Amino acid sequence: MFVIGGFLLGAIGGGLRARARGGKAADIAQYATVYGILFGLLGLFITIYLDRMLRG
Repeated sequence: MFVIGGFLLGAIGGGLRARARGGKAADIAQYATVYGILFGLLGLFITIYLDRMLRG
């Protein structure tokens, strides 16, 4: 859940950031991809952390 949510939020945020800076379609796609991957990885680490903490 956190991985997918992080990827989607990162992709949307990255696309909006590139558009605000006046980027073209390729720039928007690149920002969306990079931010999606970064936030997806962050979500993965959160998932692993929570899994280990809840197992005790």
